Amino acid sequence: MSKTVTRTRLAAAAAAATLVALAGCSSSAPSDKASAASCTPAKGKVTLQYWNTVPGMDKVVDLWNKKNPDIQVQTKNISNDQYGTLGNALKAGKAPDLAQVGYDELPALRTQNAFVDASACSAATAAKSKFVPWTWSQTSFGGTGVFALPQDTGPMALYVRSDIFKKYDIAIPTTWDEYAAAAQKLHKADPSLDITFFDPNNAEWFNGLLWQNSAQMYSYSGDKWHVTVASDQSKQVADYWQKLIAGKLVRTDLANGSTQMYAAYQKDQIASYVGAAWGYSMFRDNLPKQSGKWSIVPMPTWGANGSSGDWGGSTVAFMKGSTHLYESVKFNTWLNSDPEALALENQLGGLYPAADAGLKLPALSKGVPYYNNQKIFDVFADSSRKIDTNFAWGPTQKTVNLALQDAMAKAAAGDGTLTDALSAAQAAALKSMKAQAIPATAGK
Repeated sequence: MSKTVTRTRLAAAAAAATLVALAGCSSSAPSDKASAASCTPAKGKVTLQYWNTVPGMDKVVDLWNKKNPDIQVQTKNISNDQYGTLGNALKAGKAPDLAQVGYDELPALRTQNAFVDASACSAATAAKSKFVPWTWSQTSFGGTGVFALPQDTGPMALYVRSDIFKKYDIAIPTTWDEYAAAAQKLHKADPSLDITFFDPNNAEWFNGLLWQNSAQMYSYSGDKWHVTVASDQSKQVADYWQKLIAGKLVRTDLANGSTQMYAAYQKDQIASYVGAAWGYSMFRDNLPKQSGKWSIVPMPTWGANGSSGDWGGSTVAFMKGSTHLYESVKFNTWLNSDPEALALENQLGGLYPAADAGLKLPALSKGVPYYNNQKIFDVFADSSRKIDTNFAWGPTQKTVNLALQDAMAKAAAGDGTLTDALSAAQAAALKSMKAQAIPATAGK
């Protein structure tokens, strides 16, 4: 399983509880009160605190420290309880200068006034040109400030067992209609073979599918949140997968990255995988005997809509209370856009960079032996460019994800449908916002 998703899964319940506990200091509007922060350079040496969950990040920080004796950085790995640790530090007024925060957690923490707006620093606003556009829109909240810099992403694509599709003379699908037709042909040719699996306990993955179909789950206008988790676009995605489940054309008993999942692929019981860029190493490392049998192609699309989706990824946020904003911007920009830093992060932590410079790393421009020397990262780079920049996360996203997963699991077991799960998630969003005095209304 990817490091990004592993971290997300482990933190989900703790994050929801922590963010609710912080509700007492929440703001109804998605704004940060510390917007007038100073960007004056410090006089003398400075030591910054940077908390993250990325393996090997200490080595990246060591590289910075060797080159910048006057701006030293101390890093702390908080992967065991990412948002619990960060939430407690915020409540105690002891947050670090910088912290890793997932894209989907940014709005929730922003309502707690957890960030400082770094737009007072010209270097922070100038950094916009260094990153893939959709990632910048996530961290700047539509251009209202600079609260974080993008770090890594999870642009989605379709992993295909080319040999299986060739065996049954089935063309690689380019649309979701073609994908459903391929599912039927594969299963008819071999009843023990399914085109993929649907993990009902993986809301983050499902959100990526919604994102691709321009399903705007949230928007903010008129001083309130508009919740559209159960929009028509979302229902189109839910109905599609519900039909595949009802037709027994996809497995629903497998968890992403589980031993059981790899066993099913090993036994040639599943012919494809809808995944993100970081997933390439999953198959390479866990199914070595299938080397040369896999290829990666663009995600199937909804008709003329050529958009893609994202699953996973994080930012490095400017945390409230930092007294060294100038130095934080300097380090954060280097960390997430310098080619040397990005190469090391990719090598040690498996991060798929959000910076344009990262997409051009030598390691990401070569053919990958496991995938028959295909230049798979070209596919992911193209996917990243096709991700909708208008998609936004809500301020209680983890609560919504947990509600979605609970209802999807019931639907997979025959109790209700995935469309019902969307309605349950929307109700959970509105309820959680009301509990935190966050103005919200249901939209379509």
